[in-house]
This record gives sequence, C-alpha cells and structure tokens, in this order.
Amino acid sequence: MDFDLTEEQKGIQKAAEEFAKGEFDKEAILGLERNHQYPFAILKKACQLGFIGMHYPEAYGGQGYGILENALIVEAFCRRDSGVGVCLSIANFSSEIILRFGNEAQKKKYLIPITRGEAISAGAFTEPDHGSDITQVGTTSVKDGNGYFINGVKTFISNGSIANYVIVLCQSDPEAKPTYRGQSTFIVEKGSKGFEVSDLGEKMGIKMTSTTEMSFDQVRVLEESLVGKLHRGFYQVIEFFDESRVMVAAQALGIAQGAFDRALDYAKKREQFGQKLAEFQVTQHKLADMATMIEAARCLVYKAGWNFDQGRIEPKWTSMAKMVAGRVAVEVAQEAIQIHGGYGYMLEYEVERFYRDARITEIYEGTREIQKNTIAASVIGKKG
Repeated sequence: MDFDLTEEQKGIQKAAEEFAKGEFDKEAILGLERNHQYPFAILKKACQLGFIGMHYPEAYGGQGYGILENALIVEAFCRRDSGVGVCLSIANFSSEIILRFGNEAQKKKYLIPITRGEAISAGAFTEPDHGSDITQVGTTSVKDGNGYFINGVKTFISNGSIANYVIVLCQSDPEAKPTYRGQSTFIVEKGSKGFEVSDLGEKMGIKMTSTTEMSFDQVRVLEESLVGKLHRGFYQVIEFFDESRVMVAAQALGIAQGAFDRALDYAKKREQFGQKLAEFQVTQHKLADMATMIEAARCLVYKAGWNFDQGRIEPKWTSMAKMVAGRVAVEVAQEAIQIHGGYGYMLEYEVERFYRDARITEIYEGTREIQKNTIAASVIGKKG
C-alpha cells in the first residue's frame, strides 16, 4: 500500500503552491475581502496555467487528470488564502454534471470557456423550503413544443450573480413516485427572459464569492438545454455531489493547513513571559493536536479522491472526508486564533478570516448532519 503521491502529482502540487505564492498578494486580497469583490484577475491567470478544469479531458480544455489532482490544487490554493482559494475552486461549480452526463455539443459549448477563464458556472439545487433535501424540489419544468418552461425559486446559490450559466434541478414529472424519480437538469444561460438573480446580502465568510437567490418565471429553454436523459436529474446531481464533496473537503483541508501554518509561525516568533510561545508545553500540545487532526483529514480526503478516480462511486468515503475535514478546519482555525490571542481577532492576521471561511465547509454541499446520514446508511445497510 503506497501512501505517497506520484512524482507527477507532487509536481502539480508544487506548481499550485508556487502559483499561489506568487499571485495571492495579501494586501490586494484584503481589499477584495473588504469590498466583497471576486478575484477575476487571479482566476484568469489560473486558467491560463491550466489549474481550472484540469480534470476535464483535453478535448474540452482540460488535462485529463483526476479528482485527486484537482483536490491537490484546491488544497494548495486554500492553504495560501482561504477566500481566493474557495473562489477559484468553485469557478467551475456543477460543470461536472455536463462533463459526466452532457452531450458532445454541450461539453464543447460550456466546458471549454470555463478552462479559458471566459465563463463561470453555477448549480441551482437548494430551495427555500427544502434546504439540503433535494428529493423534493418545487421548481418545475413543463414541456412546451421543442422546449420547456421553468418556474420556481432556488437559494444559497454560489457564483449566482457572476455565472454565465447555471444548471437547474427541476421536477419534470409531477406524478413520479417517489418524486425524485421525476427530476431533470437543465442549463439556463445568464440573461434568459424571466431569469432573475438577487444577492442574499452580507454573510459570515467567503465574502469574495457571490451567494444569491434565483427566480425562474416562465423561463423557456430549448430541448438541447436538457442535460442527459429526462427524469434522471436527481441521480446526476447525487453523483456530482459525490465528486464535489471531495473538492469541499480539499477546501477545508487547505484552510486547516493554512491556519496551522500561520499559528506555527506566530508561535515561533511571539515572546511572552521571556520565552517564545512555542516553548510553552500548552502551545506545543495545541500544535501537536492540530497537526495530527490535519494529517488524519488529509488521509481521508486523498483516499476519497483516489477512490473516485478508480471509478468507484462510494458516498461513504466522500461524506467522511467532507465531514472530518470540515470539522478539522473549524477546530484548527479556532485554535490558531487562540494562539494568536488578541491579534488573532484582527483581519490583518488572517486566521480570523480562515475561521470564518472554514465554517461554510460544514454547511454547503450538504451539512455535516446530511453527511452523517449518508455514512450511517452505508454502515447500517439496507433495511429489512
């Protein structure tokens, strides 16, 4: 059993780290954070170097790598800066549904611009009344000639105000029992008549990202906007979640490592009562616990990504990775603030922002309670 990355994977990891070190300017990023602005310039450069969508085949602008390699990039970016890292890692959010289930025309039309930095994608799954429960959706799609009319509301949609297109989960068969067997996914482009996007306002963290509500009022899309087969949307989204949970887990892992790096550096430099903080046993124990939690999370995240790349769809592993990495990110960032003391509470020292950004990794792409449901179902097995 080989726990080491390949030389190629190490090269990808190093390249991502060097890019982040060279392009993630601290002062510029603080300005983006304060003004809630998206790092478009950094995204463009990341695309030019092949970091975005590298898990797409070459025919669609990618490099043919897997989910593990993508996770290594996400981890490196979030380690350097939690806010910019999250923005870059979700720039192509939900595009994998087109990659896995779309037709050739859809892949060429929507995936290639993502890798060039010419487009950003979004996924509209969550609804005001249903939250993480996508077995029931109120947004509907009704057949009309050579197209469909979409009506409904989606909320907490990342990239909403900046996305060029969004993949929308709809109830396409109202008579289906259970209801999720009658769901389909459609591509809705920005500017479509009846499609409105509104910002949800101030939020705790990931302030550079756009988080919105979307309303669809008789939005008409053509048949070529249907992704994959009709009434297979739920299964498409569930498989996508199995993939995207690895990405979120990698975000959390990078955030945890970034917070630890800053805490360790501060502990080695800061003096109290005549000695460095790192010389106090209480600080040493904190750092030991933090390092151990991070390594445990890293093993789960890498295994989940590797397992997906082997062609095995096992929600248990990706749910474990996301749940554990999210919890580790929050706990490590919290301890990093504690080590910094009062300085940890200040924006300039970054760890308070890492803590705020860490918290979302336990919420989006399914709360930790949803992950526990998935894990428990796998452990207990089928009823009866």
